[in-house]
Amino acid sequence: MRIQLRFFASIREALNLSQETLELPASIATVGELRNFLRERGAVWAEVLAEGRSLRMAFNQELANPDTALSEGGEVAFFPPVTGG
Repeated sequence: MRIQLRFFASIREALNLSQETLELPASIATVGELRNFLRERGAVWAEVLAEGRSLRMAFNQELANPDTALSEGGEVAFFPPVTGG
């Protein structure tokens, strides 16, 4: 399955990457599995996407949770929580 990844704000800065197209293995079917898969890249990826870290995810521009199913051609975004002021 081919998907688009988007990274925003402090996550984009830490990874030094704003977007990426990725071909996923067949075993990756949810947003949570994708997050785990990306953490396996190690180093900064493991730190930025760490379990328990305050992080928001969206699939096709709708807020997602770890159980949200992925689909071919979809877009997954990772971004920090937004605070008002």
